Amino acid sequence: MSKLYLVPTPIGNLEDMSFRAVRILKEVNFILAEDTRTSKKLMQHYQIETSLSPYHKFNEHKQLETLVKRISVAESVALISDAGTPGISDPGFLIVRECIQAGVDIECLPGATALIPALVDSGLPNDRFIFEGFLPHKKGRKKRIDRLTDEDRTLVFYESPHRLVKTLNQLADALGNDRQAAVARELTKIYEEVRRNSLSELAAYYTTHPPKGEIVLVVKGLVKKQSQSSDS
Repeated sequence: MSKLYLVPTPIGNLEDMSFRAVRILKEVNFILAEDTRTSKKLMQHYQIETSLSPYHKFNEHKQLETLVKRISVAESVALISDAGTPGISDPGFLIVRECIQAGVDIECLPGATALIPALVDSGLPNDRFIFEGFLPHKKGRKKRIDRLTDEDRTLVFYESPHRLVKTLNQLADALGNDRQAAVARELTKIYEEVRRNSLSELAAYYTTHPPKGEIVLVVKGLVKKQSQSSDS
């Protein structure tokens, strides 16, 4: 039976791989991996011998039609990214959409993703939040940030180390220097760090302490003042 499995992989600590994920990766016909070199380390650790095929943002459009046809003829395949859940700021959306249109069953396993641990660990309200992923590098960046000025839900971003200070400063300009935030870095790894402070203080700290590793930035939403109604 044809089926596409979306299998989360650890974002750092290899112990975060589920028993079910290991079993499925061993049982499918082949595995689509964002970077086969990175995935081979995981395969070796769990003694998974299933063949790997590259599937990343540079070849997904070119391979899409061929892959969907291959899956449709009673083959099962697992899609994995370098770390975390496929499709979350990683390739995955296109093949899921095309497989659905082709009548292929889709099964997404629960598992590792960086945004939820960072959100919970931030100490900021997490009953309502929005995930913005990576901000645009250049075109549309300021416009995207400006649209968030009145957002009262907690904001969650992915960011690279060399753009973190720029992002913190831009958010401070738009949302206010004192807006509370948290920078979660290297989650589940040896040097895991969650630093909580205002946007301006975080920008100052990381200016003198350049960060390394994968980063999730969590920012408190706008606290709207309630209008006071006078007694008539």
